[in-house]
Amino acid sequence: MPTDKRVVVYGASGYTGRLICEYLREYNIPFLAAGRDEGRVKGIVDVVPGIETVEYDVVEVDHTAAALAEAFRGAEIVLNTVGPFSRYGHEVAQACIEIGAHYTDTTGEQDWMIDAEAKYGAEFASRNLVLTPGLAQMYSIGEIAANICLETPGLDTLDIEVFWKGHPTVASTNTILTNAAFSKAYYLEQNEYVEWPDDGVMQVVVPGQHDLGLALPWGGTSHPVWFKNDPRVANARALGGVINKPLMLAVPQIISAAMAQMEGKSDAEKYEIIDTVSSSVRSETPPRENPRINTSLDSVYASGPLGRVHTVIHGNCNYKQTALLNAYAAAHLLQGPPKKVGFASSCQAFGHRELLGVLRAFGLVLEPIVTAHS
Repeated sequence: MPTDKRVVVYGASGYTGRLICEYLREYNIPFLAAGRDEGRVKGIVDVVPGIETVEYDVVEVDHTAAALAEAFRGAEIVLNTVGPFSRYGHEVAQACIEIGAHYTDTTGEQDWMIDAEAKYGAEFASRNLVLTPGLAQMYSIGEIAANICLETPGLDTLDIEVFWKGHPTVASTNTILTNAAFSKAYYLEQNEYVEWPDDGVMQVVVPGQHDLGLALPWGGTSHPVWFKNDPRVANARALGGVINKPLMLAVPQIISAAMAQMEGKSDAEKYEIIDTVSSSVRSETPPRENPRINTSLDSVYASGPLGRVHTVIHGNCNYKQTALLNAYAAAHLLQGPPKKVGFASSCQAFGHRELLGVLRAFGLVLEPIVTAHS
């Protein structure tokens, strides 16, 4: 039976999904909370503070394109938080095409983004729908900073760093292992994808502190895919890291141990190992973020033959930033068309200054620090 709710949160029982529901409540946007276990979804969404002030329904749905289309029919926007998206995203995108709904997700998986653009981008565009993977703190804030840099003409190279203090969820751990098992990580060099070498954890300079940081290519992130389609940019590389040295040093060890278990196994067996390892690393829901502890930092150096700009954006509560960005995207799309249809980055679809403005309005980021020499 079609829903009368124009917005769907798929994966509403997850950590990010619940936060999206909270921000939809603040925007007074009715929504359909969907997941594979109705009891679990209700148990999470029903206890969101103030949830009684907004209309919402809960639905249990099988993860097939047909079942998702049937459950979501009538909706105009699907906010997808069910990852890894290379594993679970196709059915949701196909359902969105079937019912004529916009699509966002929180991915940083390059293989999913490249596949999604190739398989679904033209179809979304032909229907005046937006397909925006990677609407999340770890990718969108760096993209905002990069676009602030690119407001200065003549810059063609982006050096991006993303840092945050927080706890990985089961889904994020699963994504890391899925990327390692089934895909490669790329940066952009002269508008071509180049595979990152397997150099392990790298020491990097973190703006605003004396200590060096530790970072990884983190699957390559969304940025090289987005900027490959940007005529201003020829080169883009992105590194990410948790501001937690023991955890960062442990990540390659966890990946190596899991990869050793997967040696010679079928894809189905590899996914079983990934699910088991992910649950063992983090089986419980992380604690709610504390803005005094869970900070974020995005730094972008942009350069060209005769110009340099550096933009830093400090923030807090990266999961809340992700949730707010998705809720704002829903509010935007309910009131008007995206700035670009088809496959589009966060900033291409909704505007980098607009996204920055809403993050500032909700107290999640500081005014960017911009240093320019041209």
